[in-house]
Amino acid sequence: METKEILEKVKAGQISIEEAEQFFRRQPFEEMGYAKLDTHRKLRSGFAEVIFCSGKTDDHLLKIFGKLYEQDQEVFGTRASKEQFEMIQKYYPQTVYDPTARIIKIEKEGKQQRGNVVVCSAGTADIPVAEEAAQTAEYFGTKVHRIYDIGVSGIHRLFSRLEMIQSANCVVAVAGMEGALASVLGGLVDKPVIAVPTSVGYGASMHGLSALLTMINSCANGIAVVNIDNGYGAGYLATQINRLAL
Repeated sequence: METKEILEKVKAGQISIEEAEQFFRRQPFEEMGYAKLDTHRKLRSGFAEVIFCSGKTDDHLLKIFGKLYEQDQEVFGTRASKEQFEMIQKYYPQTVYDPTARIIKIEKEGKQQRGNVVVCSAGTADIPVAEEAAQTAEYFGTKVHRIYDIGVSGIHRLFSRLEMIQSANCVVAVAGMEGALASVLGGLVDKPVIAVPTSVGYGASMHGLSALLTMINSCANGIAVVNIDNGYGAGYLATQINRLAL
């Protein structure tokens, strides 16, 4: 439960002051031996803890997933494999999986999405990272518009959607190869641009390093850069910016 929900239940007489006090006295994490779940993260930052699934054993992932679901009745995991999803779904049938974004989640029904974030990709090969960004933002309550395949090799495609891009509270630019999309967008909008370099490209792209360096060295203003392929980080930051605009 969130702080406001607890206080409202005390006000309505649904729980006692002593029960509420007991909740606030709990340690701010749950010790699991192999993991320390940050159960107070949502109270501190407004964002619940998310699972990075890659590299976790099935047993650890299942128990962490279950604990987070028990706490909030929803849970979000990134970089999940199909095998991990199938294992989780045996115990939590309501779990859904997107193989493109590699996201596994249980989400509350009727969740409101507010504001306006536009997620752009330079090419279709960048969509997996773009979808990780878009779905992360949506999970945290942001309304997202997707505009894909508008890279600089056919810049007229970008101009055809410019009005929607310029209406956003924040723009996420996802690009591999030379990563020029972020610079172009940075020169066209008056809102923050979050640049996401991807590992898409041929040899000299160096698994995304070329795009990363281009974005960091952009001459356009108002651009922030996250790590290579870090769609989750971009979606999180875009949500923070979007909330400030509401």
